[in-house]
Amino acid sequence: MAAATVSPSEAGPVPPPAQTIEEALAEMNKHPLFMTELDMDNDEVVALQALAYEGTALENASNFKEQGNECFREKRWADAREFYAKGIALLVAEEFRRSKNMAPPPPESPSDPSPDAPAEIAKQKALLEALYVNRAACHLELRNYRSCTLDCAGALRLNPRNLKAFYRSARALLAVGRVDEADDACARGLEVDATNAALQAVARDIAKQTAAVQAKRKNDEARVQTTRHQAMLLRAALRARNIRTRTTGKPPDMEDARVRLVPDASDPKSALSVPVLLLYPTALESDFIKAFSEVESLEQHFGYVFPLPWDREGLYSSKGVECYMETVSGGLIKVGRKVPLLKALSGGNVEIVDELLKIFVVPRGLAEGWIKEFKALKAKGGEQGEGEGEGEGEGEKK
Repeated sequence: MAAATVSPSEAGPVPPPAQTIEEALAEMNKHPLFMTELDMDNDEVVALQALAYEGTALENASNFKEQGNECFREKRWADAREFYAKGIALLVAEEFRRSKNMAPPPPESPSDPSPDAPAEIAKQKALLEALYVNRAACHLELRNYRSCTLDCAGALRLNPRNLKAFYRSARALLAVGRVDEADDACARGLEVDATNAALQAVARDIAKQTAAVQAKRKNDEARVQTTRHQAMLLRAALRARNIRTRTTGKPPDMEDARVRLVPDASDPKSALSVPVLLLYPTALESDFIKAFSEVESLEQHFGYVFPLPWDREGLYSSKGVECYMETVSGGLIKVGRKVPLLKALSGGNVEIVDELLKIFVVPRGLAEGWIKEFKALKAKGGEQGEGEGEGEGEGEKK
């Protein structure tokens, strides 16, 4: 059957050349709000699939739109989205065909208008615009927010004054916290119609979220300032107490345990608190004390640490152990069990490494042998321990 032809005189004035899809997309992509994507690699397949339907692309797309509307009224968002997608595929295939100067399929009847007649093209574009905003509504309900903004961009490519596209784009952007872009989309819509109730409602929501974002930003900035101030006070407290600290590239995982001032990290008069790891080297066991105050002694903590559940021989008791810390030079210094932690730390001979202080706890009867083993290991590693000496308060060096 021959295709119906329309002479230029019958068709009316020749319209200005329409944008190709590539040109339209390039123009939309200039604005980050309304960037859209169209996969041209599959458009030829879509065009061939469109031939499987009886009737024109406009008729079939209209039918899919009606089926989608019925599903939407029943709140079957996913089903509605699929029907709208089928209609979009048909009309996008027509746009692609025209952009490649491909001939339209022959009409079923000589009286049928050509799908490339200006009036038919206008109907197709109007329907495609409606399908895009309808599918955007489905995406919005399904919380597919990026897909919603892309469909809104598709509608705005066809009609830059589409209020539903501006509204749904603003809602989707607001839902993902892109407040500035949501405000831009809403403002563009209100430029078209300042009285639009839906856009006015989303504008109020944007204002509320903007205020919330600004308040959060202000609180975050205040928290950062507080953290910096507390860190400065802590460094000053450590310097004033002559306590050495060091960090490595592999700090232990202690959750929220750290060196701090307590009870108020912002009060320079607060006491220093240090995480302490009690090591039992002769038994290959350990205990972790999350907050060891500078005014507390080992004996106070031994009160609840001992007896140890794995100490079947009863070797560990407050009076039956000796305690040591490793010095900066690799030796050992003995710590009296009644000595406050501050006194043991403030001599500058030991250091807190990665916010953690290690104290070796050894049964008195095994201490001499363990010290010799410790020194031997240090010597083997090329390090020399400190010479023996005696002292009170901080402890004696080994």
